[in-house]
Amino acid sequence: MAKPGTAPAKGPDAPKPGDQTQSADPRSDAPIVPDAEFDSALPPLSSDLNAPLEPMSAAPAVAATPATATTSATTVSGDVLPPTGPADPQLAQPLIPLSSFDTTPLQTAADIKDKDAPEIRYETATKGLDKAGSGLEAEYKALSALAEGKGKAANATQVAARGREDEALAVRLLKSLGYYDATAISTIETIPDADKTKPARLKATVSAQPGRLYSLSSITVQANATTPPDLVRQQLPLKVGDPIEAARIQGAEANVSLTLPQQGYPFVKVGERDILLDDQTPTGAYTLPVDTGPRASFGQLRTEGDPVFNLEHLGLFPRFKAGELYDNRMTDDLRDALVATSQFSTVSVEPVRTGTVNADGTEQVDLLVRQSAGKPRSLGGNVGYSTGQGFRAEGTWQHRNLFPYEGALIGSVIAGTQEQGLSGTFRRANAGRRDRTFSLTAGANHSNYDAYDAFTTSVGVRWSYDSTPIWQKPLTYYYGGELVGTNESVYDFTQGKDVRRTYGIVALPGQVKFDRSDSLLNPTKGYRLTLNLSPETSVQGSVKPYIRTMIEGTFYYPVSSSIVIAGRAKAGSIQGVDRDDLAPSRRYYGGGGGSVRGYGYQRLGPFDPNGNPVGGRSLNEFALEARYRFGDFGIVPFIDAGNSYESSTPNLSSLRYGAGIGGRFYTSFGPMRFDVATPLNPRKGDGKIALYISIGQAF
Repeated sequence: MAKPGTAPAKGPDAPKPGDQTQSADPRSDAPIVPDAEFDSALPPLSSDLNAPLEPMSAAPAVAATPATATTSATTVSGDVLPPTGPADPQLAQPLIPLSSFDTTPLQTAADIKDKDAPEIRYETATKGLDKAGSGLEAEYKALSALAEGKGKAANATQVAARGREDEALAVRLLKSLGYYDATAISTIETIPDADKTKPARLKATVSAQPGRLYSLSSITVQANATTPPDLVRQQLPLKVGDPIEAARIQGAEANVSLTLPQQGYPFVKVGERDILLDDQTPTGAYTLPVDTGPRASFGQLRTEGDPVFNLEHLGLFPRFKAGELYDNRMTDDLRDALVATSQFSTVSVEPVRTGTVNADGTEQVDLLVRQSAGKPRSLGGNVGYSTGQGFRAEGTWQHRNLFPYEGALIGSVIAGTQEQGLSGTFRRANAGRRDRTFSLTAGANHSNYDAYDAFTTSVGVRWSYDSTPIWQKPLTYYYGGELVGTNESVYDFTQGKDVRRTYGIVALPGQVKFDRSDSLLNPTKGYRLTLNLSPETSVQGSVKPYIRTMIEGTFYYPVSSSIVIAGRAKAGSIQGVDRDDLAPSRRYYGGGGGSVRGYGYQRLGPFDPNGNPVGGRSLNEFALEARYRFGDFGIVPFIDAGNSYESSTPNLSSLRYGAGIGGRFYTSFGPMRFDVATPLNPRKGDGKIALYISIGQAF
């Protein structure tokens, strides 16, 4: 065979077939095997490609070996193959029936976890992300796969895989800020430990290069004609030169979807944006298609589903009139008002096109109210404990729609160590006007306190304008009438002993409340101001008219996201009657969980010779709390002050102080309150510790 790159020797000196020559020069070009000899050794080949294959020469017979033989050999064309090894007896056994075959998967090495296998430890670092803004690195760390692994991995391959994930994350975050040329790469290096007995650590570094920042070169809005003409562009807060930042772009488009339905376009649809990037500039041409739909005005209400409310009652809730320009906020307000009635399991309000065009060019849009009735009956209750007042539990049963529409019947029972009672209330919500409530209440009650022991029956009627858990109003009020008959124990200073007297009381109570706080149950900022006024007449041997007044103010100031300073000031006065002519239950008392903590319930104020409180005609109270919240729990140190007085005007000369600390557990329906307090300037007979447990903040 010729050497590559050379030709075989030819001429008279060429070797003959079968000759064997040896060149003294190892670089000789003479072939090792002459061509003729090589060609003669090849088997003859047929030029017919379709000819059948030639039969193989028969191999010599192999003598059979006994079944017990352990080795065998095979001879093929004179060559003896090596022994096949010992015969496997299992091969001679019949196959296992399919029904009894064990299908449990074999356990592989990957399935076996070696508890003693070493765990890779690694450190992480980033480079270049800070060039795109200080907030980007924090966002990267919050999403990083390397950071999520907390510096531990099964092996170096896993660390590398996490690094590749973070490469893509870094690029994605940089592009979201407008760095469309961004690149990132992760590297892993070994950090030897100073202690040679410990394994080396790895360091995974993600290096990013933001590149150029792309900005908007043009802004094009493709929309129908609107009123005013540039309405869509005005509501798209983008300008040429702004970075092509994902959050900025999406926020601007969301603003269009939000504000256009508030300005007469309930069916607006924002299309898919298009940004054409120019890597030479670097800039992007922004185009946004917007289908505004027709300009609309309010039409009529429609309803479908369970007939919880008819159209006449539904007509009490809207804060808009037919023909007014459509505003989606009014639609949401209507839905919220319906939810606040607690009459529905589900309720929705959505605009429906009618095709009717008004004289002003707007299309009339009706509101479709879909109703689904909720369960009309409910049970509720609360329980509490305080020093001086003991345990008190109250349970209520309510049928919210026994007298349609929204005519509720409410039964209430009070069971306590010092108070027991039973009452029934008829309440009509949204009575002729949205959020106006009419109620009629009758009840009987027994109260047994240190100040008095009273058996009381009462009937009251009230009209009110109230806040709801969904709609907190800045101004609420109530007014009404009350007729009370009560038999009470009272200390007669002229006789020097306790006597029982029966009083008949007619009252016209009223209240006005200004509420600028941020929550009904757990306010954290704002203030409240409440004024109570109740002209009353007490009949006990003779008619004695008088007037009860009470004013209370509270404020809430957030020092930080977790600390709120809350304060309260309260003052009350009764004018026109002597204290001893008042029924004890109508007098003012201080002390207790809702008053000055640290003192017993109603035990602040004048006392009779037996050491029992007799109440007074005036009252003042002050409180200051620092509400510290962490998660669903809170700690509240507080200090209270106050007293009640025999005179009709309160003063500051004989204030009693109490201080303590409380715990709060915050739930979906309000905070659970646990307060422990002690009097700072106690009198003889005052306890050292007072405990208060209830639902809701102290004020």
